[in-house]
Amino acid sequence: MRKPYFRPCAGAPLPLRTLVTRTVRFEEVDPLGIVWHGRYPSYLEDGRVALGRQYGLGYMDFYHQGVMAPIKQMHLDYQLPLRFEEEFTIEALLHWSDATRLNHEFVLRNSAEQVITTGYTIQLLTDPQQRVLLVPPAFYEDFRQRWRAGELV
Repeated sequence: MRKPYFRPCAGAPLPLRTLVTRTVRFEEVDPLGIVWHGRYPSYLEDGRVALGRQYGLGYMDFYHQGVMAPIKQMHLDYQLPLRFEEEFTIEALLHWSDATRLNHEFVLRNSAEQVITTGYTIQLLTDPQQRVLLVPPAFYEDFRQRWRAGELV
């Protein structure tokens, strides 16, 4: 059992989840026939985009509110390789945070359900001038209230 990336906050709602299925494309593999390690951030992006779309918290939702969500931190733990034409899933989770940030966790599994890669990203919320927001914008606070009330799970 691996150590969790994010410690649960007392009284926090369960993480939000989504699942994306992908197939490794030829352009993603190196001469050894395995996915090059530098491709994995785009897999995390696939998970973040799907999760945002599912819960109404996508990049364009932020953009239309005048809020940016740049990546502050990214971490990956590689377990097993992926190969050309291999099907895999990306499980993306959004963990609750009392801070004005997005804590995403990712678990990539092959078709045998083996964990191949895990990781996380942390995104801060900023205004268009890239000043960090310390208070959640109204639309994000509304989202958090609906999440806490169990309306999103």
